[in-house]
Parts: sequence; structure tokens; C-alpha cells
Amino acid sequence: MTGSGADMDMNAEAAALLERSHRLGADPRNTNYAGGNTSAKGLATDPVTGGEVELLWVKGSGGDLGTLTASGLAVLRLDRLRALADVYPGVEREDEMVAAFDYCAHGKGGAAPSIDTAMHGLVDAAHVDHLHPDSGIALACAADGEKLTAECFGDAVVWVPWRRPGFQLGLDIAAIKEANPRAVGCVLGGHGITAWGASSEECEANSLRIIRTAERFLTDHGRPEPFGPVRPGFEALPEAERRRRAAALAPHVRALASADRPQVGHFTDAAVVLDFLARAEHPRLAALGTSCPDHFLRTKVRPLVVDLPATAPLEDVVARLAELHAAYREDYRAYYERHATPDSPPMRGADPAIVLIPGVGMFSFGRDKQTARVAGEFYVNAINVMRGAEAVSTYAPIEESEKFRIEYWALEEAKLARMPAPKPLATRVALVTGAGSGIGKAIARRLVAEGACVVVADVDAANAEAVAAELGGADKAVAVTVDVTAEEQIAAAFDAAVLAFGGVDLVVNNAGISISKPLLETTARDWDLQHDIMARGSFLVSREAARVMTAQKLGGDIVYIVSKNSVFAGPNNIAYSATKADQAHQVRLLAAELGEHGIRVNGVNPDGVVRGSGIFAGGWGAQRAATYGIPEEKLGEFYAQRTILKREVLPEHVANAVFALVGGDLTHTTGLHLPVDAGVAAAFLR
Repeated sequence: MTGSGADMDMNAEAAALLERSHRLGADPRNTNYAGGNTSAKGLATDPVTGGEVELLWVKGSGGDLGTLTASGLAVLRLDRLRALADVYPGVEREDEMVAAFDYCAHGKGGAAPSIDTAMHGLVDAAHVDHLHPDSGIALACAADGEKLTAECFGDAVVWVPWRRPGFQLGLDIAAIKEANPRAVGCVLGGHGITAWGASSEECEANSLRIIRTAERFLTDHGRPEPFGPVRPGFEALPEAERRRRAAALAPHVRALASADRPQVGHFTDAAVVLDFLARAEHPRLAALGTSCPDHFLRTKVRPLVVDLPATAPLEDVVARLAELHAAYREDYRAYYERHATPDSPPMRGADPAIVLIPGVGMFSFGRDKQTARVAGEFYVNAINVMRGAEAVSTYAPIEESEKFRIEYWALEEAKLARMPAPKPLATRVALVTGAGSGIGKAIARRLVAEGACVVVADVDAANAEAVAAELGGADKAVAVTVDVTAEEQIAAAFDAAVLAFGGVDLVVNNAGISISKPLLETTARDWDLQHDIMARGSFLVSREAARVMTAQKLGGDIVYIVSKNSVFAGPNNIAYSATKADQAHQVRLLAAELGEHGIRVNGVNPDGVVRGSGIFAGGWGAQRAATYGIPEEKLGEFYAQRTILKREVLPEHVANAVFALVGGDLTHTTGLHLPVDAGVAAAFLR
């Protein structure tokens, strides 16, 4: 047994550690997403000597307790880790110790060790938990937190003044444990809690004891309404009204949050957020910013807060947002310049990560949907912390200079540098119509694979839901039910998109049907139905897309899935081919009109996409096969043989063409129709 790699889970102590981590991480009262870390010490066999070696298993950097696996554990030799204390150069150079952890690795070492590794290794206990519960941070961020900790726990839990995470903090906590043999843990000022135990069960029990005792203390000793009375005019709007207003504001808010670099958004109107924004003290508290390092690394030091009542005219809110954003950027730059040194990393961006709108809710932003959602969750944690601290004392976060030291820490910069390069469509939000099957499904799948968030729009709700789930769930894709002939359903679909992801950058007009009949058999209803879905539907979807994209000021792409039939004249197909010609000219018209907003409009002309096609499965295949006098199952082969390349066109080939148009290499191309037909000479564009 080596205690590293795939064998880690075979060790009883490591297995117990994973089980404890999952239980603690499953309850948001205990810690936040990817916050905190847990560890275990135990014996394993050294594969070199055959003797026993004492190891430390500790959650690695960036992992999440609730979903932690063996591969997410860092594995270190405890004797070497403890020996680092003898070469520790002092707090001014403590960052150098992180690189030294590499020389303590056992085997391949597992995951990268986090900054808290020293705490876990140096504390003389077999099991250690470091967590960020709202109740514990409320005491840690109270103005008289040390006194309150003593009142709450007696000598069972010790107060540790704020110190930035690192080797010195590990030494401090180790010394505190040794000096306080009755203690089961400590409250770290401005940060969180640490608990320990001789067994995994004891450590978990001590962690929960600290958290639940703090919760009861805040409830029993806290004053009612710690955020003050309701501020008239700032109460939550009725649900339907606030959701409409949030959807109307979302593109404008995203434009501001993306001034430095594009961001994905998340919206919540959770009761805890609405109540905070309705109260008189929220401007003061929001201005103080978040405190726990895990919080402000994701939320920035403070949010942007709209200072207008909930019922202010929409245009006034949009105008005020622009003013507040300009002031926010100036304030952030001043914050950076107040604390930056010649060695500080460059300023990463001055836009807010959190935007609070009274009566409406909270928008949060990040490099992807998960990051944006988690930022919002962390600000909810911060609200809970403020409430707890204000209930028993006064909320007093760590000093601004200390926040800067964390935010622009060289180790944090190195952590960001280790992140994988973003995919080509990262931060882009796509809405694909007719995405429940066939070509639309293939396009949605390709866009998600390239980093986009996708709104799967389809008239068939079950199909849309199934595709969204297949693509990875709500952080990757959401489903909306939409009949593209209905204006109100299209508007609702875009509202759902902007509330899910902050905005829309890329729209694919793919929804369609086809009825193949000779002219004399084509009814007015046949004509109207196909034109309503494809020509009129594409127009309506594009109009709504342009409204959102122009408000965002981020440019955008609109792609029409047209057809080779838009330029090819064939028999028994008057209604379908005419509506495809309509779509083809919409591409040219909109490319000319929307270019000034940076919105590119292009088309794809497929042909003969039989396999997986909803249109062909719905009777179109049988009709076309009858037209050509061949069995329906031979239709794909027939189409392939009449092409220049003799290749069958699949939905994935159309998806490839869409990506070629929007993936970043054709930035100067608009008004183009790209054939994906394996070569049909009669449909060559002239």
C-alpha cells in the first residue's frame, strides 16, 4: 500500500476522511462550495523500504468537500512536512514554504497542496477540519469577536486573531492547541473555524459542535431585525413583476460587468437577498464589503448597489447603473493604487462581480456559469455573516489592506495562472431554436463542447429538457419551451435565457418543418405554416436577439440554418424552398443593419441531412423519397450519391459549420452563406 494515486482510498484513514468531508460538505451551514479543507494522518507502507511511513492526506487546492475524491487529496510525508518548521524563514517569506510542500510529497503526491496544508500538518491531531460556516464567520467578523467567542464556548474554543493563511498561521494554531489541552478547536478572526480530533468521528463531532453552538448563540443572544427597519420603497416587488424587471435589466447589467472582459451572469431573487436590500442598513453593510477570504476572492471586496427604490422607472435605473458603474471602477482603481506595491500583479479588472438591485435581486458574474453562480452563493453567505455579526455586535470585516494582500497575493496569481486556457466559446451564451433533436441538438452539443452556455429552445418540452440534461445541466444548458410563431413565447424564452446566464451572445435560427407537395396540392395552410415557423419565426427570434445584444454592447452572432433549397430550384417543394429563400435574404438584410452594433449575421446551407433529422422523421423523408422514387431508408445514400463528394451530410457537419462561423477565426465575416451539402453544383453561390 503506497498511500498515493489510485490506492489512497484503500487506506482506512483516507477513506474515513473522504466520508467525513462528504457529510460536512453536503450541508451549506457547515461550509461553502470549494471552501475549507479537511485532513487525516495515518500510517501506510513505504514502497521503497517496506516499512511504515506516517502520511498526511489533506484536501488539495481548489477542491470541494462535498464532492471530494481520492484524486483530490494531496498526500505528504508528515516527517518532512514537520521538518519544514526548522527551515522556516519567517512570516515575511512564508510564501516560499508553499513550493517546499513539493519536497514533502509521497509518491506522486496527489493534488496540489493548498495554502492551509501547514495548519493540518503542524497541528498535533490525527484529524483536522478547517471550515467556513456562516455562524462561525459571524463571530469571527464581529467587532468584539474574541469576547463573544469566550461567552459562546468557554475554554472549549480558542480565539485566534486574524492572520493571512499560510505557514505562520499553522504554527500559531499548533501552539494554541498545545497551550489549550481542553480546546476542541478555534475561531479564526475574520476567517472561519478549525476543529480537531483523535479520530475522524471525534473531529467531525467537534466541527459540528462549534458550528451548531455558534448558531444557537446567535439566535439566543441576537437582537431582532439586525439589518434595521424596512426602507419604504425598497421592498421586494411581486414575483412576476420583479422577474420581468430583472430580465429587462440583465443585458444592461451584464454590459457593465463585462466592460473589461466578457462575463457569464447568474440571477437570484432569494428571500435572504430581497430582505437584506429592503432594510435600512444595507447600504452601510454592503459598503464594508465581505470578509472571509473565500468570500471576497469570488465577490470582490464590495458589490455595486443600486440606490434607487424598487419602483423607479426602468430607464432611470439603467442610467443610474451606468453612473454607479463609473464610480465603482474609479473606486476600485483607487483601492488598487492605495495598496499595490512594485511587486503586485497587474490590476485584473475593475468591474463588479456582484450587482444588487433593491426589490429585484442580485446578479453575480464570473468566467463561466458555475463561477457566477458560486459568487452569488458566497454573497448570500456574506449576508448571513453580516446578519449574525450585527445581531450580537457590529460587523467588522478585516482591513482593506489585508483584503488586497489576499486578492493580489502572488500565490493567488499563480493559482489563476495554472487554470486551463478558456475554450473558444467561453463566456458566450447561445440560444438554439429547434434544439430538441437533429441538427439543433448537434449544434447545441458542439457549442457546449466549445465552452458556451446553451439555451435549448424547442416546441417539444420533453425533448428540450432531455437535451439540456444530456449537455450537463443548469451550469451548461437550460431548456425553454417555445413556439417560434408566438411572439410572447419568444420573449419569454429570451427572458429565461438572460436570467439563467446574464444575456445572449449567439442565436441559431434552426427551428423548422417541411411539407413536400406539388404546387397544385400545396394549400394556403401549408404555405402559411412553413412561412410562419421559418421566415416569420426567424425574424421574430432575430429581432429579440438584436434587442438583447444591442443592450449588452458585446456584439454577437446570429446564424440561420437555411438550406441549399434557398438557391436551388427543385420540384414539389414550393412552400419550403420559398421560405428558405426568405431566410437567406434575412441574413443579408440583418448583416447590413446590425453590423454597426458588432453583430454578425451568417447562414449555413445544408442539404440531405437525413440521419437524426426531426424534419425527415416527421414525414418529410417519406415525401422526398416518393418524389425521387426510392425507398425511404435509402434517402441518405441517394442524397450522398448525387453530390460531388459522394458523402452523406450529418447533423454534426452542420454543427461544425456553425462553430466555424462563430468560433473566433472569422471575426470579419458577415452576410455569408456557407454550404454544407457535400457539393451540389446547382446550388453553388454566385
